[in-house]
This record gives sequence, C-alpha cells and structure tokens, in this order.
Amino acid sequence: MSFKVTRLIVGRGRTTSDEKQREWNRQYYELEAIIEDEHQLELAKSSLEALLNMWLKGETVAQPSAVAEKPSTVVEKPSYNIEKIRWQQAQGTSGPYEKSTDVNSLDFKALLADVQKHGGKMNVSGYFVWAFQNGATLGRKKRK
Repeated sequence: MSFKVTRLIVGRGRTTSDEKQREWNRQYYELEAIIEDEHQLELAKSSLEALLNMWLKGETVAQPSAVAEKPSTVVEKPSYNIEKIRWQQAQGTSGPYEKSTDVNSLDFKALLADVQKHGGKMNVSGYFVWAFQNGATLGRKKRK
C-alpha cells in the first residue's frame, strides 16, 4: 500500500472545573496544515502541537509591542533553553558534534522552529546550530 500525506489536522483541548460555580470549562483548538513535503510531517506535527500547548496555557506567539511606531526595534527573546535539550555525541566529516531528536521537549521544538525560521542554521548561546534535512533533528557545534 502506498500513500502520501498532504494535510495534517492536530487538535488539543483542556477541561477545567470551577467547583464553586459547579461548572466545567472546555478549551479546544484545532489547526490544519498543508504538507508540501511529506518528509516535513513530523516537524509540522511538532510545531502545531507546540503552538496548541502555548494557546492552552494562555500564551501567545508574538507579544504585543509597546513600541508600535518602531516594531523593528523589538527583539523577541527565545522561549527555549538550549541546555535543557538532550544532546548525543556524534562524529561527522568535519569532526565531532552533538545532535538531538528530543521531540518530547518543548525547548527542542521551540529551538527547531527558530532554526527553521533562520534558514536552517543559526548561532545560539556559543553554538552553531543547524537543522538536518529530515526536519526532526538538530545538530550543534561549539563556536571557536
């Protein structure tokens, strides 16, 4: 059997109770993504799940800017800690490096999204970080 995934729908919800009012509050969000490259399926799923988790926590992706007339001067602080991600030692053609596929870590998902936003490579906390072609693996090497 052969198939190709072209659309992905991810939904997440949360139910809370207010015992004083004797009521239940249900929040549910659902996102749909069009998958152009089936190799990006895991990345799309992880990214959508991370976004839904943020929404359920009451967070937003972009905080409103206090400087409305100069939005380019506002620098978003990264929402991840590179040291909280599990890294494994690896050997490549250019020497030793570390790689991670820690898809259960929100820090990993946020870093992966940031790296993708920067064209697949960037400098973070003294490391050169890049995304592998599979879209679900990050590599890092200490900058000299």
